Amino acid sequence: MATIEPYETKAGRRYRVRYRTPDRRQTDKRGFKTKRDAEAFAATVEVQKLTGSYVPPSAGRVTFGEIAEQWMAAKVNLSASTAARYRSALDVHILPTFGRVPVARVTRKHLREWISTMAATISAATVRKNVSVVSQILDQAVKDSRIVTSPATGLDLPRIHHEERRYLTAEQVSQLAKAAGENALFVYVLAYCGLRFGEAAALTVSDVNFERRRMRIHRSVTVVDSRIVISGTKSNQARDVPVPDFLLAMLHDRLNGMPEDALVFPASRGGYLRANNVRRRWWDKAVKASGVPEGLTPHELRHTAASLAITAGANIKTLQRMLGHASAALTLDRYGHLFDDDLGMVAESLDRLARLHVA
Repeated sequence: MATIEPYETKAGRRYRVRYRTPDRRQTDKRGFKTKRDAEAFAATVEVQKLTGSYVPPSAGRVTFGEIAEQWMAAKVNLSASTAARYRSALDVHILPTFGRVPVARVTRKHLREWISTMAATISAATVRKNVSVVSQILDQAVKDSRIVTSPATGLDLPRIHHEERRYLTAEQVSQLAKAAGENALFVYVLAYCGLRFGEAAALTVSDVNFERRRMRIHRSVTVVDSRIVISGTKSNQARDVPVPDFLLAMLHDRLNGMPEDALVFPASRGGYLRANNVRRRWWDKAVKASGVPEGLTPHELRHTAASLAITAGANIKTLQRMLGHASAALTLDRYGHLFDDDLGMVAESLDRLARLHVA
């Protein structure tokens, strides 16, 4: 049990609490102005020891920046683009504010003020991403017994105002492909197979299976700090994507006689495509010439692929596998509204069924 002892200082009487840590080491904490404060601390320590939540005061003295660097070094499962995004968030928005602060002194008040400052100058989405990184670091501090609880839990965050997604019709896809000229095949692959830009850029001849009418998507190309980085897909899982017959015929004409390791969509000077170069050299011009919605991006053809697949009768699980989402819940959250028309079909089917049996 803890013991409490008074001692004298120039400022008057103070109290010291002597106690043993869970590993049986003798330690103390001094400076309490009243015996009641010392008793309250002693009682708290004993409860923490019994519940396994005890954190030695010295543990919280390590700076937030030190824990952040340890956390970052341990994130070995991140994609190159995600790692670069975390690094940027740390260097630009987080460490300048909290880097030298002892982790035990990072409070909810400090975090709320930081969030308010960011929200005045950057987007809500960026604020949320930065807070997510801080929250993960503080969670790690809890796991490492540096602090008892994370002050980042349950913070109020700015709302993200999502723009309405745009979906091209099959006719609009054809118009865009026609305007793209020699790059029409790239447009069709994005719009009918739902590949991310980086996945299409990494596609090789061997990834196209003409007999099974499938594409094997297992790699992605990302530009990080102006360097090309090859990694797995966003979900870190390979997937097979169905290919319509008309597109399979176009791919056959394009790839016939090419080596297995050749890129399906190489850059004009060889190597991997870069999204910025594609948009500058031909994409934006094709969008303008085709009359499709202004400012359309290559990623919006992924949304179009989801819409066309649903129109063709794909269910949520099939769409999830096609797009490579981590869960059907994610797919439903993003594209569930496109299934609204199915409700009318259900009502009609139930009506026909009832009419067979209702007098």
